[in-house]
Amino acid sequence: MLAVVEGITEFLPISSTGHLILVSRILRVAQTEFVKSFEIVIQLGAILAVVCVYFKAVIKNVKVWKRVMVAFVPTGVIGFLAYPFVKNYLLGNDTVVVWSLFWGGVAMVVVEKLMRSKDKKIGAVEELSLGRAALVGGVQALSIIPGVSRAMATIFGGMAVGLDRKRATEFSFLLAVPTMVAATGLDLVKTRWLFTSKEYVMLMIGFGGAFICALMTIKYLIAFVQKHSFAAFAVYRMVLAVGFWLIYR
Repeated sequence: MLAVVEGITEFLPISSTGHLILVSRILRVAQTEFVKSFEIVIQLGAILAVVCVYFKAVIKNVKVWKRVMVAFVPTGVIGFLAYPFVKNYLLGNDTVVVWSLFWGGVAMVVVEKLMRSKDKKIGAVEELSLGRAALVGGVQALSIIPGVSRAMATIFGGMAVGLDRKRATEFSFLLAVPTMVAATGLDLVKTRWLFTSKEYVMLMIGFGGAFICALMTIKYLIAFVQKHSFAAFAVYRMVLAVGFWLIYR
């Protein structure tokens, strides 16, 4: 169930990590060190879906990946420095998730209105300047807070620097690759791969389930953003936050 939730929510601007934490609370899954690692590792399964979908289109495009890696640097540095605090105090904290979901939804509504009047002058990701790419990466760093949503941060960051909705979403997909590979690698190094054989089986099931669900979600989201705004996701975030707070406070 957690793998399905991860696969569906990873690329939507509603926070996959936040959903994993809330669903774990509902299912009464104890937030052990393994569960926290599980929630990080299965995100790599979702990221593999990006590689499959965009392999032929941009995987060999050096200009695109140059911008992706530049955008990754701010997140990588901040994520590395903040890892102990995030793992020990933020992951598994449903109070942080609820507040982040709600105010993130409010922010989405405000930014959407501001973006409507903003001209989109950048026609392709490879035309994005390195400086603007770094700005998107800096915004992505906010997503180390569970509930903020990496997808929301990067999509709106991309739109703010001049990308249209579709290209900002695709840039968000691609930026997820080095970001989640690094996050997973760092967690595995920190935990020293000290999992039992049963836990490794659980990781593989989670990895596979997240990959399959994410594969379907990516194609859906690209089609959706070409015709709709993100307003529905903003409302969903706020309703979920208030509903969860009322029931589980």
